[in-house]
Amino acid sequence: MATEPTGGTRTGRGPAEAAPTPDPRRWKILAVIGLTQLMVVLDATVVNIALPSAQADLGFSDTGRQWVVTSYAMAFGTLLLLGGRVADLFGRRRAFLVGHIGFATASALGGAAASFEMLVTARALQGVCAALLAPAALALLTTTFVGPERGRAFGVFGSLAASGGAVGLLLGGLLTEHLGWRSTLYVNVLFAAVAVTGGALLLGRQRPTAPPRLDLPGAALASSGLFCLVYGLAQAGVHGWTSPNSWGFLAAGAVLVAVFVWWQSRARHPLLPLRIVLDRVRGTALVAVFITGLGMFGCFLFLAYYLQHNRGYSPARTGLAFMPMSGSIVISAIGSGTALFSGLGARARVSGGMLLAAFGMGWMTGLSPERAYVVDIVPGQIATGLGMGLITAAAMNLGTAGIDPRDAGVGSATVNALRQIGGSVGTALMSTLAAGTAAAYLADRRPTPEVVARAAVESYHTVFTAAAGIFAAGAVLTFFMLPGGLAVERAHGAHRGRGPSGAARD
Repeated sequence: MATEPTGGTRTGRGPAEAAPTPDPRRWKILAVIGLTQLMVVLDATVVNIALPSAQADLGFSDTGRQWVVTSYAMAFGTLLLLGGRVADLFGRRRAFLVGHIGFATASALGGAAASFEMLVTARALQGVCAALLAPAALALLTTTFVGPERGRAFGVFGSLAASGGAVGLLLGGLLTEHLGWRSTLYVNVLFAAVAVTGGALLLGRQRPTAPPRLDLPGAALASSGLFCLVYGLAQAGVHGWTSPNSWGFLAAGAVLVAVFVWWQSRARHPLLPLRIVLDRVRGTALVAVFITGLGMFGCFLFLAYYLQHNRGYSPARTGLAFMPMSGSIVISAIGSGTALFSGLGARARVSGGMLLAAFGMGWMTGLSPERAYVVDIVPGQIATGLGMGLITAAAMNLGTAGIDPRDAGVGSATVNALRQIGGSVGTALMSTLAAGTAAAYLADRRPTPEVVARAAVESYHTVFTAAAGIFAAGAVLTFFMLPGGLAVERAHGAHRGRGPSGAARD
């Protein structure tokens, strides 16, 4: 049985030392880890298309419908750092397997839900288990691949991370239309069974090198702070930014996060060692991941609304309509780690990807149901998909490269947490902008069906304009913060698997 890599050999002591030996099962391990990433990401959207059917079956309100989505995001986003550190301390293989078993159990509970409360509870439990297995999966990828293969591995992983939302919409539409809404939850049992089997066979047991020490004050501060931020953002989408339920929780979250940062600089065994995020290159990569989540989740949500409500697409056809974006993401993310982009450094890929995404979002500011689908939507989807694939593969690679192996879990959790928080911020921000635009359009008009439909289209234009601006700002920010050329990746081990000091970081 393959053992979990523990960092390979150090290469900074002399030229005679051998490079780390690649795990012979690494590509099979990547397949298992990739399936996990796909399951976790698509579960954020696979239920979305099924919500109208679930609502009709269980009889809950429109407000309750949002909590089916938010309960997963809140539990996932608030517990990621804790889950990453638990994986570091008690073993990533164990966290990977336990997380999958728990996720499958929660999914089965949700599929069998007889009430709204049972469904929301199951979704929250899914988020708890995802917070354990997602950082474990990314940490296993980080410690499995070294050398030039690392870029290709992260290209595959990044393509799944970036396209999972669109795949979730397709899968959710097909399952809902042909097997019913409950199948969108039951399908996770199949995913988890394959991943658990593969993980048990391929991943070696890891024994902690030191007695586990968990930063409980840090865990409490991080989890409560992130909870307040995600909850406040969710409330902003429903009640607006001026509601005490919105700004009160956001302010509390900001204070708790600030106290958490202060505590991490003083704790003997910090939950998130600040050395992980204070590195300029890694910090910029994390910002890029956040910006991608900020713009991407709103795109999926509102483009799905447009296709179903304004073009009259069925759930399955809506999912199929996202395929140009999914295909573009896969092509650019996998290509990012191959010879296709071998001459481009991280700055060119990340900033260029931001510009492509900005162009794609800008194209969709002119959405019109009167135009053909291939003209109205496809060009914007392709540009956005190519951009997001480039950003995600490069940023996730740099965001985890050069991290000490003992911190790989919490480092990976930081990448996932910023992506998840970015998605929550983006969804709340775009929802508020869309609602305000629609209300302003309807203010002096008679709300006929045609006028209401036009108001919705105007709100989508506002959303995509905001997303285009976010990606354009991200392009400028990353261009000036990331050094040019390939030196940054070599220095951080993004291609060679070495950290800044020359030690193997695999």
